Amino acid sequence: MACNKEIPQLAEIAANPLPKVEELIDWLASFGADPDGGVTRLLYSSDWAAGQSAMAVLMEQAGLTVYYDDVGNLFGRLQGSEQTGSTILTGSHIDTVKCGGKYDGAYGIIASLLALARLRQMYGIPKHSLEVVSICEEEGSRFPLSFWGSGNITGRYLPDAVPDVQDSAGTSLAAAMTAAGFGQGAYRPSLRQDIAAYIELHIEQGGTLEREQKTIGLVKGIVGQKRFTVELQGEANHAGTTPMAWRQDALCAAAEMIVWLEAEAKKRGEPLVATVGNITAKPNTSNVIPGNVTFTVDTRHADQQQLDEFCQQFLQQFQRIAEQRAIRIAWQEWLNDPPVAMHSALVEQIEQICRQRQIDYRPIYSGAGHDAQIFQKVCPTAMIFVPSHKGISHSPMEYTPPEALTAGIEVLTDLLYSLAYEGEPG
Repeated sequence: MACNKEIPQLAEIAANPLPKVEELIDWLASFGADPDGGVTRLLYSSDWAAGQSAMAVLMEQAGLTVYYDDVGNLFGRLQGSEQTGSTILTGSHIDTVKCGGKYDGAYGIIASLLALARLRQMYGIPKHSLEVVSICEEEGSRFPLSFWGSGNITGRYLPDAVPDVQDSAGTSLAAAMTAAGFGQGAYRPSLRQDIAAYIELHIEQGGTLEREQKTIGLVKGIVGQKRFTVELQGEANHAGTTPMAWRQDALCAAAEMIVWLEAEAKKRGEPLVATVGNITAKPNTSNVIPGNVTFTVDTRHADQQQLDEFCQQFLQQFQRIAEQRAIRIAWQEWLNDPPVAMHSALVEQIEQICRQRQIDYRPIYSGAGHDAQIFQKVCPTAMIFVPSHKGISHSPMEYTPPEALTAGIEVLTDLLYSLAYEGEPG
């Protein structure tokens, strides 16, 4: 996994790492830089491999012991003095969506590396081992699955049961992994039993912190998600010769359902959100009444009961609308991820750090999925958010101001110091 791009000199950066975070984020964005702007670094692609390889060199410069696991997660370890067998893990994912932003995932990796470099330089060897991880995949952009990296670390996926999925070109996950040099037992097993805590620093990917002029988001939890596909069957007929009173227009039925969904979600208020993101009408011709419509519904809430109640309500309402319009309706629930609460003691520690540093903060729920929700099932986990300009993410327009990036690293560094150098992890 050779890298032909110039590697920044971390020895120079470590002396004053915080102002250099933007420089390193720009450097990492060069691996997979899209000609149309943004970054495309898909799992097991050549750009992905080059990015991981470059990060490995940077970790070595920081004085860390560097290794891969068998699916391509990359680790840099600062061994602790006490042989407790426990590790405090921090980092994020290196993969991106297609033509994504340069901060999503990458900031968390760079920030974690700078935090470890700073701690090692200022305080030497910790009591408890620290590791930064560049997680191989989170986004689900190449293959129809997500959390492949953290899922292998935590046991969500098993090494002898690679999912039988393919990318858009017909390449299987197993074949892509083998072509990248992984999945053959040449590296350490992915499953870990030693992780005492996982800390993830991430951009918010929403506009709350910026709008409220807060620098840090204390992530209390990650919302639950339910996703549905709804199919409506009416009757396709001539647009000019079919009177309005006789129509069984599936698209008009879908429109009424979607408008109701938006209004009810607004009535219930935060943190509930509901989205129709994909819709297909057939025959999709200007002079034919749509006889068939299929659309998706994405619902999210931090409370499982309220999420379930809302989903039950909208499905009942959809049924009533369909019956009133003489439309046949069917639906399928194809995603049901429950809400995940972050570790309360770690959240309290982050809050104390913000108060001590006099950093403006607010509690917040993550409306997007993150590796932290996978780790929380096996160890104490916390997330720290920094603002996203205009709430934009998964876009070349993604941006977080330097002072917020710096504040995030300061809070992360203080938390890791408390966990690894002072007390018991978690």
